[in-house]
Amino acid sequence: MSHNIYDHTREFLEYLEIEKGRSLKTIENYERYLTRYFLFADTTTAKDITRDSVRSYRLWLNRQPVGKAGETMSKRTQNYHLIALRSFLKYLAKNDVTTLAPEKIELAKVEERELDLISRTEFERLMSAPSDTTLEDIRDKAILEMLYSTGLRISELCSLNEDLDLTADEFSIRGKGGKVRIVFLSDAAKQAVKNYLHKRHQGEKKVLSEALFTSTSGERIYPRSVQRLIKKRALQAGITKHVTPHTIRHYFATDLLRNGADIRSVQMLLGHASINTTQIYTNLSDTHLRAVHKKFHGK
Repeated sequence: MSHNIYDHTREFLEYLEIEKGRSLKTIENYERYLTRYFLFADTTTAKDITRDSVRSYRLWLNRQPVGKAGETMSKRTQNYHLIALRSFLKYLAKNDVTTLAPEKIELAKVEERELDLISRTEFERLMSAPSDTTLEDIRDKAILEMLYSTGLRISELCSLNEDLDLTADEFSIRGKGGKVRIVFLSDAAKQAVKNYLHKRHQGEKKVLSEALFTSTSGERIYPRSVQRLIKKRALQAGITKHVTPHTIRHYFATDLLRNGADIRSVQMLLGHASINTTQIYTNLSDTHLRAVHKKFHGK
């Protein structure tokens, strides 16, 4: 292997793509985070990566302004930079390159992640927001039902094609890291998608994509478009909270836990690589139960 830090980086990014199956977006982010550190620390070789340079870099990140209100970079975003650097150091160590030991880099403590949550009543209003009159309404209804039935990520939803077997109760989806999992279709979701496809093929506009969900121009729908339509339907339902496609994924997970599902099963259904990621939903479920107990017990 070359001693040039950028040669190491290129090989590391290729390793992430080929051996680890990381998404191109993840690889792009890792490259940006690493390059930012190399430029800051004037790094040219792996030996230049030291505890002192990393410490100075962390101070610099912590003081970086973001936005117009004098805010600084969040601890969570800082950790993204450090995770990329630590992964790079692990790769170098695995290939016998002399550099800083990856365990020397500790992540900053962050506040427990807050979830975008809606109540059962709000959720029901959201699901009922689209009418059954226009193609756009019927499509949005199908998207809502699909998200709730499967717990799909927004990128996974947008990747679905029209050849999806709607006679089956399940299908495979390739998620983060190239991992394949099984998700399940409710009768309501299957019927909503069938209604949408029937209405779409009756329309005058030609479908320009093999995608399951398409834009008004007939092309595959993009995540940003799904975010906009969810926001639109939430406002239509009179919900003032910040509602996103991930809000429905959160509701999917907490609904399973509150109804008795075990955390390992929820982990598999969500496609989480680590159960620690799923654990936040358990904590949330416990909080909900405490609130119920306080409201209805012992009075």
